[in-house]
Amino acid sequence: MKCTQFYPVLMTEDVGRTASFYCEHFGFRALFESDWYVHLQSSGNEAINLAVLNGDHETIPASGRGLTSGLLLNFEVEDVDAVYDRLSQAGLPILLSLRDEAFGQRHFITSDPNGVMIDIIKPIPPSAEFAAQYSGEALPQE
Repeated sequence: MKCTQFYPVLMTEDVGRTASFYCEHFGFRALFESDWYVHLQSSGNEAINLAVLNGDHETIPASGRGLTSGLLLNFEVEDVDAVYDRLSQAGLPILLSLRDEAFGQRHFITSDPNGVMIDIIKPIPPSAEFAAQYSGEALPQE
């Protein structure tokens, strides 16, 4: 199989509100917009896409209809501290405060209007213990 694109699709009751949230706070723009589906693309990187879908839409098999749950979206950024400040000032919920992790991340967790958790991450050098668990090309550097 040759995959030409991969992106998550969030199922929600309020497509417009969810799409607006990602546009306002995470720099996405709508490439396709209807009342039941919005395809978003990062304004800064066209390879980063996200879609929002009405969870009760007829194109979803009945057994899969509903809302997104059990999902964590990761956004790797260059300046996690600046994003933390901006989103905190915007009033987004901070579920996990900004912190450094020994496994190689400086991050915090917020959530979207549906409760989907969003982990904002800057890779940092891990402790020696965790560094041994990385493959050479994946080891975070300063």
